[in-house]
Amino acid sequence: MDLEKLRKEIDSYDNQLLEILNKRMEVVKKIGDLKRSTKTVIYRPEREKDIIDRLTAQSKGLLKRPAIEAIFLEIFAISRNLELPERIAYLGPEGSFTHQAAESRFGAMSEYMPLGSIDSVFEAVDTGRVRFGVIPIENNQEGIVAETIDLLGRTDLKIVAEIAFSIHFAFGTREDSIANINKVYSKDIAFKQCRKFLKESFNGNRVELIPVNSTSKAAKLAMEEDGTAALCPHIAARLNNLPILFDNVEDSEDNFTRFLIISKDIKNIGSGEDKTSVLAKTSDKPGSLAHLLQDFYDEGINLSKIESRPAKRGKNFKYWFFIDFDGHVEDENVARLMEKHKKDLKWLGSYVKMC
Repeated sequence: MDLEKLRKEIDSYDNQLLEILNKRMEVVKKIGDLKRSTKTVIYRPEREKDIIDRLTAQSKGLLKRPAIEAIFLEIFAISRNLELPERIAYLGPEGSFTHQAAESRFGAMSEYMPLGSIDSVFEAVDTGRVRFGVIPIENNQEGIVAETIDLLGRTDLKIVAEIAFSIHFAFGTREDSIANINKVYSKDIAFKQCRKFLKESFNGNRVELIPVNSTSKAAKLAMEEDGTAALCPHIAARLNNLPILFDNVEDSEDNFTRFLIISKDIKNIGSGEDKTSVLAKTSDKPGSLAHLLQDFYDEGINLSKIESRPAKRGKNFKYWFFIDFDGHVEDENVARLMEKHKKDLKWLGSYVKMC
């Protein structure tokens, strides 16, 4: 085959793609004008999921769902910025896994606000400084993030989407060989999650593992110092122009964190594949929790998660229960259950199920 001929063929397809994308964005701009006039919400995760489902089903080539999703999520993000630029707060610092999760849904072009605590993210959304906030809710290795649940209970902000994000570490360094490295920077938890890689790579050679307060700081330090490296996310390496020597160096391939997207004034339309989150405050009567769970069963509603949290009120040991279940708040069976227990359940949001 003639390589130059193949490259020209690719150039031709690229030109067609650009022309089609520009036509798509012209339609997007018209939709944005219409939404602004009717004050309609720009971010519609259920609509984006429908598009990806449809494209995946009709794809007959080499592109499978992960590739289609990666391409079109960025297209969606660019489209939203044309419709109405919006600011997103996330648990920082810049280059963190939460930042990476936020970019996976809102794209590289959005305006981001890194904040130092989950409480600060809630406050930024609540006061209207940003439209959306991205915060962690649980990790399949480390468990629930208690502060997120507590703040959902204390505020009126709603969950509008969830992100199941696979946690991968890169080994970034300016050195060409691992033999030249004598220091590795990262958060302490990253050293634990990459223990096998570190042991095999250095094979008994002396290397100093130096914990820092963020993987972003680790990438910055490794970029500045000779003979050093960092265990960090891709985005942290990219932001600091740090070359990546090895990719996906974590011990477990099944390390996932679930993130939530929260907002103040958005209610999603049901997609048919939804999840609802509530906080349940049961009475002190014997069997009250059992009766609530029985009503879920009687309505045919599948529970996917139940987690207890201290109510933190009064002197007695009372608990709230964070519950995830299948369905949308406007589904008939869910609406009946919510009405029956309207004094006991706080609705936190209904959103497209991603995990």
